Amino acid sequence: MSALLVTADRGRDIPLGPLTPAAYRRFLESPGGAALGAAFLQCPSWADVKEGWRSRLVGWGPDPASGRLSGAALVLLRQLPGTRKYFAYLPEGPVADWADPAVDAWLDPLLRYLRAEGAFAVRIGPSPAYRRWSAARVKAAAGPGRRLADVLASEVDPLGTAVAERLRARGWKRCGGEEDGDAQPRHVFRVPLTGRTPDDLWAGLNQEWRRNVRRARKSGVEVVVGSAADLPEFYRLLRITEERDGFRLGRSLAYYERQYAALNAEEPGRMTLYLARHGGETLAAHTMVRVGRRVWYQTGASADHRREVRPSNLLQWRMLLDARALGADVYDMRGVPSTLDPDDRPYGLLRWKLGTGGEVVETLGEWERPLDGTANHALYRAFQTYMARR
Repeated sequence: MSALLVTADRGRDIPLGPLTPAAYRRFLESPGGAALGAAFLQCPSWADVKEGWRSRLVGWGPDPASGRLSGAALVLLRQLPGTRKYFAYLPEGPVADWADPAVDAWLDPLLRYLRAEGAFAVRIGPSPAYRRWSAARVKAAAGPGRRLADVLASEVDPLGTAVAERLRARGWKRCGGEEDGDAQPRHVFRVPLTGRTPDDLWAGLNQEWRRNVRRARKSGVEVVVGSAADLPEFYRLLRITEERDGFRLGRSLAYYERQYAALNAEEPGRMTLYLARHGGETLAAHTMVRVGRRVWYQTGASADHRREVRPSNLLQWRMLLDARALGADVYDMRGVPSTLDPDDRPYGLLRWKLGTGGEVVETLGEWERPLDGTANHALYRAFQTYMARR
């Protein structure tokens, strides 16, 4: 049995309490906090991005009041209509050491804190990975009706497996079961950067990607870093992309303006907008976010015309190199679909990302549970019914 599954002494709960944004940021920037690899969705600034949600910052450790912390969480609270109760959401959080055998010593106090704040249920997004597939294995397995779950993983993470067992034993349920049912992408695509030179990264691209990057350069595509003033152009291209590719993110221009302002106010350069220009016109625009040694490609958009000059490939190549230069361990290209059927429209996104030579990672995904109390369980059932009808 893994040491992770050892039950902690419930009489020795770790002290837990509210934090100021400054204290929270100091923890994330400390050696111990940085080692936990917080996602940008767990930064204090994310609360300023999410309209319609209240927020709490909480930390735990030997002495939270003096800044001696071992974990922290940004909690978003959404009020259930017609009640004074809240759904608590910790996107890609909490920021914690999931390998610690004393997980219960901070998780139980966290749940009690949330209940005292009026929460009836909570959703978390534990950070450990669950399974990984190499780009070569995924590409070879593509075919009619095929899905990622049909393919033997290149690696199964023992920590992720143990955390999933621990959560199930304590009444948590994985959102969507074994299918994608999360607010954040369960399957992501990551390109390892540690110890790799630019030549290594170039060699990792498949032949089509290298050809397209060369074509973009030869055609005169220029990649530049934009500013807040370029967000309307980014958003115009995003709406074109949504129409062309048949999806809808449901975000407004104001959302991206708020995100850009909030993240960069917290740390200059945290969110960067990259533009690919050709003949004086912006043909593609992608956003990148960084926190510590983690970098994410968040959102991409491109025009319908002049696609033959391959602006998005050159954009991503520049962003990949910049992520390495920033000292990132991994370049996270965010979500990919679980379908491996080339006739399914979403497969095109996966195929495009596979060309960078990284790997598909299935995270643990998101997990939910109602908090203690008959009323909370009843509210949670009502909430599930409400969400199913949306």
